[in-house]
Amino acid sequence: MMTKKPVLIIGGPTASGKSGLALTLAEKIEGIVINGDSMQIYQGLPILTAQPPAEDCAKIPHKLYATLPPGEICSAARWRELALDEINKAHKENKLPIIVGGTGFYLKTLLKGISPIPDIPHGLRDKISALQKELGNPAFHQELAKRDPVMAAKLPPFNTQRLVRAWEVLEATGKSLAEWQALPPVPPPDDLRFLTVTLLPPRDKLYAACNTRFEQMLKAGALEEVKQFKAHCPAGAALNKALGYPELSAYLDGKISLEEATIAAQQSTRHYAKRQVTWFRHQIAADLTVDSADSSRVMSWMKEQGI
Repeated sequence: MMTKKPVLIIGGPTASGKSGLALTLAEKIEGIVINGDSMQIYQGLPILTAQPPAEDCAKIPHKLYATLPPGEICSAARWRELALDEINKAHKENKLPIIVGGTGFYLKTLLKGISPIPDIPHGLRDKISALQKELGNPAFHQELAKRDPVMAAKLPPFNTQRLVRAWEVLEATGKSLAEWQALPPVPPPDDLRFLTVTLLPPRDKLYAACNTRFEQMLKAGALEEVKQFKAHCPAGAALNKALGYPELSAYLDGKISLEEATIAAQQSTRHYAKRQVTWFRHQIAADLTVDSADSSRVMSWMKEQGI
């Protein structure tokens, strides 16, 4: 009988303490931390996207952070490939892979599998991204509707990343992304054993943490970071939707005050955290749910699971 190799997944809303919990566990059990957040995979805004600081990365290996340039598109399928590769490397080093992040759909693709959509050539992706920049979102959406009305009807005109994804799949395969998504998913590797921990703090503590963390980001230089990124960021880059970026960008454009930007960014962060909590409660069947980043409790549970 094949012995399955363990993979620990720590999911939950933003500012809940996931990264700190993952680091503590990795230090105690010879682990490697692997990013499962759709914003932290990009280069360009390490402070604003709450990427682990250098001192944490010096203690424990951290993978898939600041891995891709901001102009690239990282679909859930692509992230899954990258994550499985890092999981395999961790097991070869006899270390426990610890996936940590708040992008629930990424985690779900790892746990449940994903439709078998072929790889898209980078040259084609660049070509379509250039077309999107040339046309602008409304016109690009209209052109997609002519070629793929089913996917266009599912996508809002200003969701650049998903619009480009729909177009590139159609161009590369001759079939709508909707057709690919309807196929049975490719299951996760059968030699892996996933153990899932969901971190869901009480709402008042979570919201307070959201507010405090944004203030700490500003003190750490998030505004200057946004200013530099804004000067050369690719049009339609996923990081343009990073929490706090639209508000700080509006401040830099002179549209609102810094105080207004801060209040608005904190509010959008709280709203996002609330949606994440709902998602994790209904979409991920966690093996263990905790209300605080209590590593001792998680460690005790892991020992019960034979890890």
